[in-house]
Amino acid sequence: MSYQAKNYDHLKGGVVKGLSDSQLDQHFTLYKGYIAKINEIEEKLATADNTKPNYSFNEYSELKRREAVAFNGSFLHELYFENLGADNTISSELQKALDAQGGKEKVLADLKAAALCGPGWAVLTRNRRDGKLHSYFFGEHHLGLPIEQDLLVVLDSWEHAFMVDYGIARAKYVEIFIENIKWSEASKRFAAATK
Repeated sequence: MSYQAKNYDHLKGGVVKGLSDSQLDQHFTLYKGYIAKINEIEEKLATADNTKPNYSFNEYSELKRREAVAFNGSFLHELYFENLGADNTISSELQKALDAQGGKEKVLADLKAAALCGPGWAVLTRNRRDGKLHSYFFGEHHLGLPIEQDLLVVLDSWEHAFMVDYGIARAKYVEIFIENIKWSEASKRFAAATK
């Protein structure tokens, strides 16, 4: 199977307020690079010799070590782009979950704080163990996200997501992101997670 990059041009032209078309185009290009890499890695893994993997060096070992980077880099970006495009359509079920955690503003304050922990990803999840909403930060695509999480809102806080428009002002970008959350998408993800 070969993954195909999705087209997110519908986000341009001011749909995502505060992110220029130039910023979005650069981000789309980076995302397409991850898609190309996961396809390349999977193609090589199909024929790589897996009889002598080891920690020091082996082609198969290196491909396996980088596979999750390219995979998560591809699909975290898709989740990020898909939850952009401000609307305030929050399902009653998601609203109840937000209220149970102190309300939307409290949950968003925690998500913003997580995003400011550094370059990486901040996510709002539904934890399958306790059924509650949680915010997590992880600095690498493939390291640090706790297991058993349903991703509801994905915030890319790497510099490539905002440098064109905001330089190093991560906090300004995070505010812009929060204003641009597509709550109908988060509600759809929540509904799928709680079926």
